[in-house]
Amino acid sequence: MNRILVSLAASLTAMSALAQTPAAPPAPAAAPAPVAAAMTAPAGAEVYIISPRNGERVHSPFTVRFGLKGMGVAPAGIKFDNTGHHHLLVDTDLSDIQLDASLPATDKIIHFGKGQTETQLSLSPGKHTLELLFADYTHRSFDPPLHSSKITIIVK
Repeated sequence: MNRILVSLAASLTAMSALAQTPAAPPAPAAAPAPVAAAMTAPAGAEVYIISPRNGERVHSPFTVRFGLKGMGVAPAGIKFDNTGHHHLLVDTDLSDIQLDASLPATDKIIHFGKGQTETQLSLSPGKHTLELLFADYTHRSFDPPLHSSKITIIVK
């Protein structure tokens, strides 16, 4: 019986020592993965609005047609060299957009991630601006940005 008590006491002493041993420090957090550099569009690539034309008066809804030269259109999420997809900026300045991040989808930044090259747009009567911004498969702008001239239209 004494042997059992001595053995039990030794076990309790060992367990008590383990409980007082400080835990190993946590492993350092993994550094965030570096953000890939923005893609560069090929020299001579252009994006432009085919219609409506700058200054045109339109009735809502109206068709906006997108043009592209020197690159191809591919859906978002599909990485092919020298391709991307359109984003239509409505009443938005390019300088107000964070170009080094994926573009948000809003009523002022309209995504065409399926590779569309035209859309029907409904806007309230009055003066509006439209501009295209071409982006890569992750919705990030090319560097430098590949964008159209900004046009102004009047919705009757």
